[in-house]
Amino acid sequence: MSHSSLQHSQPSQADQQRQQNAPANRDRKSADSHDSQPNAPKPLSGRIALILIFIGLGLAVLLAVLGILPRLHARTTLQNQTTALAAPNVLIAKPTTGKTDEELLLPGSLQAYIDSSVYARTSGYLKKWYVDIGAHVHKGQVLAVIESPEVDQQLQQARADLATAQANANNAGVQAARYQSLLKEDAVSRQDTDNFITQQAATNTQVRSAQANVQRLEQLVGFEQLTAPFDGVVTARDIDQGQLIDAGTSREIFHLAQTATLRVYVAVPEVDSLAAKPGVRAQLTLAEYPNQRFDGTIVRTAHAIDAATRTLLVEIDVNNRGGKLMPGAYAEVHMKLNQKGNVMIVPVSTMLFRTEGLRVAVLTTGNKVRLVPITVGRDDGRAVEVVAGLSPDDQVIQNPPDSIIDGELVQPVQPQQQNQQGPGGNKQGGSQ
Repeated sequence: MSHSSLQHSQPSQADQQRQQNAPANRDRKSADSHDSQPNAPKPLSGRIALILIFIGLGLAVLLAVLGILPRLHARTTLQNQTTALAAPNVLIAKPTTGKTDEELLLPGSLQAYIDSSVYARTSGYLKKWYVDIGAHVHKGQVLAVIESPEVDQQLQQARADLATAQANANNAGVQAARYQSLLKEDAVSRQDTDNFITQQAATNTQVRSAQANVQRLEQLVGFEQLTAPFDGVVTARDIDQGQLIDAGTSREIFHLAQTATLRVYVAVPEVDSLAAKPGVRAQLTLAEYPNQRFDGTIVRTAHAIDAATRTLLVEIDVNNRGGKLMPGAYAEVHMKLNQKGNVMIVPVSTMLFRTEGLRVAVLTTGNKVRLVPITVGRDDGRAVEVVAGLSPDDQVIQNPPDSIIDGELVQPVQPQQQNQQGPGGNKQGGSQ
C-alpha cells in the first residue's frame, strides 16, 4: 500500500480536531441564538383557544348561511314565477254608475176601459140587426130586435089575469066594507065579517102577484130589443137575421168596447215597485206610430207583489179621444221612476250563479279574487243593475270562469291591453 492511500484512509489530525469541536460549536450557536431572540411567542392559553374555535364555527355558519340564502331566494323566485305563469289572465273593468232618474221600459197591452159582451135575455128569432163591427154606438141605442111571439102572448095573458085579480079584490073590498057597517048594528055575525076582511086581503095579494108577473113579462118583451149598455164601439157581431136565439150566455150576440180611455196593465219589477205610485206619468210607443208618444198616468196598483213573477201589477190610463189607439195593441211603456241612490251596471256575463246566491268576482290586493254577493235590479238581457254589493271603484272580472274561487290568484288584463293582444298574448301589428 502506498503512502498516499494511507493518507486518504486515515483522517488527519486537523480533521479530528474539527469533529471534536463541532458539538461545542453547535451548543454555542444555539446559546447565541437564544441570547439574540429574547421575545419568542409563548404557548396559547385554553381560553384563547376556545374563543378561536367559536370564531371559526361562526365563520363556518356564516359561510353556510350565505350559501343557502341565495338558493332559497332562487327557489322562492322560481315558485312565484311559476305561480304567476299558472294564474289565468282575466279581463277587469269598473262598473258603470247608473242614473238616479232612469227610464224604465216595459211591455204592455192596450185594453178597453170597458169590455162587454151582449147576450139575449129572451128566446126567439133575430128579426133584424142595426149595427155592425166598427160602429160607434151610444148608451141605450138599439142594436138588434128579436121576435118572441110566445113572450108576447104570455104578457097578454098576464095582463088579463091582473084584471081578474083586481076585479076580485074590488069586490072583496066592497063586501068587507058592507059587513063592517052591518056589524055595528048587529045585523051580521062577526065571523062573516072576518071572513070577508080576510078575503079582501087575499085578493089584494093576488093583485100584487099578477102585477109582478106582468112586469116580468114586460121586461122580457123589452129584452126583444138589444140595446148598447154604454157608449163604445162594436167589435164583434156573432149573429145574423133569422137565426134562433136562446136566452142566456150560451151565445154572444155583440161585443162592445169603450175606447175613449184605454187601460194598460204592466208588471213592474219588485225593485222599482216603491217608485211606481199613482200619479206617475208614463208614455206609450207603438210600432204603427214610430215617431209619436202617447201620454198616460198610473191610476192604481195591485198593492201586492206577485209571488210567481216578483212584479207589481200597475194600471195606466191613456186618453184615446182621438181614436188612434185600438184595444189589444202591443205597446212599450216608458216610465221615469225616481230611484233612491246610484246603481252599478255590469254585464250579465260577470254574474256567477252559485248555490248561495248571485256573486260577482272582484279583484283585490295582490291580484286575488273575492266573490261578492250582490242584489240585482233591472235586467235587460245584456246588462244588469246592481243595487247593493258593488262600489264604483271595484275591479270587476269580466267573463269569469265557473271554477273561480275566493282567494284565487289571477293575472289582470285591462280592456285596452286585451285589444292590443292576439289570441296567443302577443301584440298584433304588421308582418314581421
